[in-house]
Amino acid sequence: MKLPGPDHPISITANPNGVRISADGKVIAETRRALTLQEASYPPVQYIPREDADMRLLEKTARVTHCPYKGDASYFSIVAGGEPQANAVWSYENPFPAMAEIAGYLAFYPQKVQTEEFKP
Repeated sequence: MKLPGPDHPISITANPNGVRISADGKVIAETRRALTLQEASYPPVQYIPREDADMRLLEKTARVTHCPYKGDASYFSIVAGGEPQANAVWSYENPFPAMAEIAGYLAFYPQKVQTEEFKP
């Protein structure tokens, strides 16, 4: 486990806007409670509360990856009616303590979904 610091900063902030995630013309998630995670020089990632996602459109897969800063990520495929988007969503079910705020939230690969921010 590595801790975020000056050489690899990670910040988590509440997004003041609403966030809508869609795929194949179907809304997968819509929330006014998204968290924006900014890690080092990577593009920011929106983390969506699971309660604000339509979990019927997601199917858990066997894929697991490890981040030395956040922990183990599990994955979901999007099954929204079109071609399934394999492993398009990830979640840290039990992240390391420094990242506890994103526990159980969902993040989406931007190239596999449409993400729209809107004023609440």
